[in-house]
Amino acid sequence: MELFLQPETYVALFTLIVLEIVLGVDNIIFISIVTNKLPTNWQKRARITGLTLAMAFRIFLLLIITWLIGFTKPLFAIGNFDFSGRDLILLIGGLFLIAKSTSEISSKMEGNVVKEHKSNINNFFMAILQIIMLDLIFSFDSILTAIGLTEHVILMIIAVIVAVVIMMIFAEKISNIIKKHPSLEVLALSFLILIGFTLVLDAVHRHVPKGYVYSAVAFSLLVQLLLIRIKKNTKTEPVHLKSRMEEN
Repeated sequence: MELFLQPETYVALFTLIVLEIVLGVDNIIFISIVTNKLPTNWQKRARITGLTLAMAFRIFLLLIITWLIGFTKPLFAIGNFDFSGRDLILLIGGLFLIAKSTSEISSKMEGNVVKEHKSNINNFFMAILQIIMLDLIFSFDSILTAIGLTEHVILMIIAVIVAVVIMMIFAEKISNIIKKHPSLEVLALSFLILIGFTLVLDAVHRHVPKGYVYSAVAFSLLVQLLLIRIKKNTKTEPVHLKSRMEEN
């Protein structure tokens, strides 16, 4: 209890919560896109179930911190590159994200219709699996960063719980916005491809500051929102063609 009587505890907790939320932006976007493919009555259930299970897995990882830190130790080398367990996780996650997002964009560009032969329950569990897998990949670095910020596991767990609750609240709102504006979905998928490339580069020890990535995406999002607003406010008047009789 002495821990929660110290002012610096709350500073560290606030920092951890902000860190989890900022690094969870890409996760929220992915969840919104995955769940939007489910029937409407299944979407909220998938978001809550997926995030709850992902939170449980994150807390489990925090409870085995010693083993987790071991993931940063080199396992093998290829040329000048040393690969650790962390690097392999980021590499696989990055490649999956690139492939998944590219496939989604291609499907939308070609106008492919999703086949209905799969049952809703199968689609539901596939969505849950993807949410959990990507959440763990996205949160892997944030967990390692959190370990460097504080030595108190309880603070990390509280930060994870608060961040996941916030993601549950905003995931539905973001999902509805993306569903309403297809152009934003394409932008979001492009953002996920970009994140996938940064994960792959991180895996081969070529770190790209996320600030650059988020700045580029924020600018693109601002432009897209302005275009949507302009389109909404612009009312196209019908063109009245004059007949030859009127011209004469």
